[in-house]
Amino acid sequence: MPEHPIEVLMKTAMESIKEMVDVNTVIGDPVETPDGTVIIPVSRVACGFAAGGGEFDLTGENDGKEEGIPAFGGGSGAGVSVKPVGFLVVGNGQVRMLPVDGNMVVDRLIDVAPQVLSQIQSMFGRDREKTTPPAASVPVQ
Repeated sequence: MPEHPIEVLMKTAMESIKEMVDVNTVIGDPVETPDGTVIIPVSRVACGFAAGGGEFDLTGENDGKEEGIPAFGGGSGAGVSVKPVGFLVVGNGQVRMLPVDGNMVVDRLIDVAPQVLSQIQSMFGRDREKTTPPAASVPVQ
């Protein structure tokens, strides 16, 4: 038994969507910078699909079709949305996610906080060394 026309229509549309959306659309090709850092784009992909059709009985009309075989009319449509989410940055022994949206300031502060704290600690450590006089030996009488 041959496939119904709607099956052929849906297979064709789904194969086209499959060709458009693959893993390389979600996780992009890595880019290596001169210092060895690797940047990988990350995207959000959404797709939608619809198909429909109907059969029409054309008996009694002279349309060249065999008696009893209905005519088919249908259509399909699909849409794909690709939205950049951020970038994975791999380098200097760490992996960071740099988002594209407006919350980047907060994420950047979280990334920089350990470095700022270590710098503040080292500043206070140097000041303490400068202000503390070396221990002098006091002769015992």
